[in-house]
Amino acid sequence: MAPSDANIHSSSRPQGSSVDAPVPAGAWRALVLATIGFGVNFWAWALLSPLGPIYVERGLTADASLLVALPVLVGSLGRIPVGALTDRFGARLMFPLTTLITVIPVVFLGVVGQYDYATLLVGGFFLGIAGTTFAIGVPYVNSWFPPAKRGMATGLYGVGMGGTAISAFTTVPLLSTIGDVAPFVVAAGALVLFAVVAWLLMRNAPTWEPSRRSIIAQSAAVMKLTVTWQACYLYALSFGGYVAFSVFLPTMLQNWYGLEAADASFRMAGFVIVAVVMRPLGGVLSDRLGASRTLLISYVAVALMALVLTAQPALMPIGTIAFTTMAAGLGLGSGAVFALVSQTTDPSVVGSVTGFVGAAGGLGGFVPPLAMAAIHRVSGSYSLGIALLLLATLGAIAVTVLVARGRSRDIETASG
Repeated sequence: MAPSDANIHSSSRPQGSSVDAPVPAGAWRALVLATIGFGVNFWAWALLSPLGPIYVERGLTADASLLVALPVLVGSLGRIPVGALTDRFGARLMFPLTTLITVIPVVFLGVVGQYDYATLLVGGFFLGIAGTTFAIGVPYVNSWFPPAKRGMATGLYGVGMGGTAISAFTTVPLLSTIGDVAPFVVAAGALVLFAVVAWLLMRNAPTWEPSRRSIIAQSAAVMKLTVTWQACYLYALSFGGYVAFSVFLPTMLQNWYGLEAADASFRMAGFVIVAVVMRPLGGVLSDRLGASRTLLISYVAVALMALVLTAQPALMPIGTIAFTTMAAGLGLGSGAVFALVSQTTDPSVVGSVTGFVGAAGGLGGFVPPLAMAAIHRVSGSYSLGIALLLLATLGAIAVTVLVARGRSRDIETASG
């Protein structure tokens, strides 16, 4: 029988939960392995972003927006089937398998694909497979930790999105100092090493049970849940905003403030680091204050900074403060959304729900770079694009309030 909103809320609420609930043996090792795997795969997933301006300079394309956004699109949509497959087969199989498959497009791009725009697009398409690993790690970590600590655990797992910072810091220097192939070879080596370690050391949680329903039936069931679509919108804004800025910020800083490519990439890395650091805090605060309150804090911060940036302030200090605070808000929200999923979703369908929510987050990162590029071509400014972000954030605040009210009604019903 397909789960309903009511039984999902009641089945996932901690029974006598406490932030001091014991963590089973092996849970911390599982969290560390999953986080490393997430980071390594995100490193590979983001390889083309810092190289976009270089490919433009080489005359391979006049605009790198589609090139850097394509892996985001594929990695996002791919989370839906990968999340359902994880519910069915477990992360112990899915993580090393998906990581090894990712090696193929990385090597292809490094050796053959980066010298022609068409092959860059082909390689970028399959590079998106790396982004699907997010939907493997969330249900895996969720299954290892008690309900009262799942927000903290999934928040710490989210630190793995810092793999994009590794790409930002290393890709261009490796290409400049060693050669075109170097960043791809190094990333491929890291992927292979993790796949071997994961196969040897990863174990599914003792309480984990594979889903017996077909992938189509499982996906259809979670599509009927209100919380799925609420979390999709919230994550499309928080994580989608993070992905969009991490992909497009170098181009934006170059066009808006005249920065050099290297300087813009390092500033983007700083944006990523702030968001990564704040993500686990979002999970911890969600365990203690509640996910809805934490989300409200994050979205209010993002909305205020978007309002500031619409005026195109000077980069130092106002612009830098605004971008940094926005990164903090987006990171905080990214951690809180999956705390919300953990608190409101039955463990047997967390992977499937994560697939949909993760897809929404990735799609939230795919559309804005293309829209921002189009807006800049027409108006010569990014202010309208930032204003649209402000409107979307106000919508997220409204959705969060609705989620909080629904959660309160569920608790009152259960208590009654």
